[in-house]
Amino acid sequence: MKKIIALLFVFMALNACKDELDCCVNLQPVNVTLKFTHNWDGVPVTSSDFNQFKFVNENGETISIEKLRYVVSNINIGNNKINHHLVNIGEDSGLELVVNEVLQGSNFVKFTFGFSDDDNVDGIYQDLNSVNFGVPLMLGGGYHYMQFDGKYKVVNNADANFNYHAIRAADSTNSNPWHNLMDTSFEVDLGTFNLKSDTTIEIKMNIAEWFKNPNTWNLNELNTVLMPNFEAQRLMNANGKTVFSLGDIN
Repeated sequence: MKKIIALLFVFMALNACKDELDCCVNLQPVNVTLKFTHNWDGVPVTSSDFNQFKFVNENGETISIEKLRYVVSNINIGNNKINHHLVNIGEDSGLELVVNEVLQGSNFVKFTFGFSDDDNVDGIYQDLNSVNFGVPLMLGGGYHYMQFDGKYKVVNNADANFNYHAIRAADSTNSNPWHNLMDTSFEVDLGTFNLKSDTTIEIKMNIAEWFKNPNTWNLNELNTVLMPNFEAQRLMNANGKTVFSLGDIN
């Protein structure tokens, strides 16, 4: 009888190990959709809101948005990696990115706004070349991080242009700017998620943050020709770190 009971325990233990192994090895991978949404201090912004003076920045300037497109790179979901992805709000393109075959379980979600220096190699991304997203060699080459264009109202209520273009900072006062470049990309860490099924993760951009935190942006002083402005690029880098946040998870 004792031998029978012992054999029964061995059989149960083997079955338990098999079930545990099946649980961990035979899980079906899932698909993760990154959904990029945009808002102005909580008010949704879509392409239908463009070309209208309906936003007021922290400095009190009323603005309209005419173009807003940006690149995220080094997109990591667990062990899955995508090199780069272009979001173009005005053309309603790139608002969702599907990452297939993600292993179930605990996975971190991270990406870089713009390109790190290692990835910001001039001319190598044909999709970005075709939409004029490159940066002139005299400013260090590589690619834009963001092109944000629009208009703002000046004191006499006339319209003036702004071009809030984020790139790797280059000091144009140096006779050879290649020797004075600063990587102004930054990583966004959305956290770690226990993925058990196909999941949509919302990534929110608060556009208003580009103008206010920690630096209140004065469009009357910093409006156009910002790409060769080393200090302006540093300010953009600082303000950008509060722009992205985690939204809904479904």
